[in-house]
Amino acid sequence: MKKRKFLITAGPTREYMDPVRFISNASSGKMGYLIAEEALKKGNIVTLISGPTCLKPPLKTRVISIISAEDMHKEVRKCFPECDVFISCAAVSDYKPLRFEKSKIKKSSQVMTIKLAPTSDILKSATESKTKKGKIIVGFALETENIIKNARKKLYEKSLDIVIANPSESMESDKSEAAVILKNGEIIKLKKSPKKIIAKKILKIISDYADGKID
Repeated sequence: MKKRKFLITAGPTREYMDPVRFISNASSGKMGYLIAEEALKKGNIVTLISGPTCLKPPLKTRVISIISAEDMHKEVRKCFPECDVFISCAAVSDYKPLRFEKSKIKKSSQVMTIKLAPTSDILKSATESKTKKGKIIVGFALETENIIKNARKKLYEKSLDIVIANPSESMESDKSEAAVILKNGEIIKLKKSPKKIIAKKILKIISDYADGKID
């Protein structure tokens, strides 16, 4: 397999509303870390941009630790131009508190309303800035319903080469199932298996796509 530069995002982001409270999700980061591990085993160069996790990154990985969606967006912008393959596996928060309180918000008997603002669309921003010929961009779509339909919509709206659709049950689990949807519309279904096996199969599909073995 040709040696390539991989840029992979993994884990959740945290959007703080005060010094101790934040909006986040249940992503463990396992899939992103396992894909990074598989890419390294094949002799590739890997940069991993990771949100807060308890995972130990694979040896020889360049790791950039971030907290918020804006932090991740900033680092992706820096690293994206040099990569050959960008795998956006992170579960980035879609919204952030409009206002950050410098002191801890005190509990009261009143209903509290928090206004939210959308975070940057990291994946779309990456595809729009794509200039390097042959660069592969892969997204993930974690869905609770209409999994294939919603993932395919993301594939076309964000101009991706590949999107990996998986159900919300895979979050925090050691197992997952997935549907790999290619730009040409082909769907490759991966049955429920340990995430390590799923990661290996995903990397093989991405590599075959990059090598022109599949369209």
